[in-house]
Amino acid sequence: MAPPMFYIFLCTLLVLAAGNKPGAGSPFLPIHLYAPDGSAKADFIALGATTTNFWVKDKNGNFRDIILGFDNLTMYQTDELGHPYFGPVVGRYANRIRRGTFTIPISKDATGPNKFHVPLNEGNNTLHGGQDGYDRRAWNVIKQSSNSVAFSLIDPNGEQGFPGTVFTQVTYTLEEKATWDIKMHSKSTEETPIMLSAHHYWNLEGYQETQDLNGHITQFPSSRYVETDGQLIPTGKLVNVAGTPMDFRHAKSIGHSIPATTKAQFCGTNCTGFDNCWVFDKVEQNKPDLSIWSVNSGIKLDIFTNQIALQIYTCNGIFNATLPIPRKSSQGGPTKVYENHSCVVIESESIIDAINNPELGVNQIFGPQTPYIWKSSYKFSII
Repeated sequence: MAPPMFYIFLCTLLVLAAGNKPGAGSPFLPIHLYAPDGSAKADFIALGATTTNFWVKDKNGNFRDIILGFDNLTMYQTDELGHPYFGPVVGRYANRIRRGTFTIPISKDATGPNKFHVPLNEGNNTLHGGQDGYDRRAWNVIKQSSNSVAFSLIDPNGEQGFPGTVFTQVTYTLEEKATWDIKMHSKSTEETPIMLSAHHYWNLEGYQETQDLNGHITQFPSSRYVETDGQLIPTGKLVNVAGTPMDFRHAKSIGHSIPATTKAQFCGTNCTGFDNCWVFDKVEQNKPDLSIWSVNSGIKLDIFTNQIALQIYTCNGIFNATLPIPRKSSQGGPTKVYENHSCVVIESESIIDAINNPELGVNQIFGPQTPYIWKSSYKFSII
């Protein structure tokens, strides 16, 4: 049973959500935020606590929208152009769950007792929390100012097969010097797996100079990545990056690294590109956990996080010839579309599907006395 203080906490937040003022009535009502010094600006909607636009200045002092999305905000819900997870919070459990099953306590491939089942929405597996993940929910706006907004979501016990009622609050804040702080906090009435992430698609050129990632350079301190099978399900092994295209310990082009992935099919069967989870060697407060920049726009992003791993997806399958996604007008659309390998998703998170791989030694079960806390700071600058 949850302790009394948890229920006091939950009831307080329920009152805040019920008194929701900004964004009330429509999950598509745009929420505009501005950094106090004018260095950045961003737009959000309550559906999925989604980021729809993010603007920073390039090397010439001009603003560029560097996050992918839809101009027609209802497209975030309708799936008329597919469901690429443009800009939301993903959960209750981000990334994939092998065969949609897990146990509490955790066991290898859910072979133990006390088994739970989550709906399958990617072949034989579950992706980003099931058929009705956090990205599809209408969040409440519980607090808003000119540079900050806080969203809340109550995820009932049994929803998508997960145990426990989980309350989550996500706060986006634009600070001076083009800094974007994101904080996520969850509490559950029962023990349950929780792994959230921010699922933003980036093109630091805003599609102005090129339509690829060749000019995007990245570096992050990770000597191991999570081995996966052809369906991107972890095997439970961590593999050394040395001598492989997975080695980004020294700065190199993402785009120029993509062709080298074809033989090993790191991103799944018959796939070229990256869709993988790396484990940080060490998370340090005063050093960026990942740096990425465009040699063309001059925009650089340094990510600082409290998470132990990150997933990188290089938009390997974003283009569908029968259902192409028009770019936003701020990125050259709608006559031009989002092409494969023209963008990159960077998800700070824990190790994927660790709830089915106890040998990884990661605890992703949270309860009334163990809140879930996710923090990241995105700092933009000019190279």
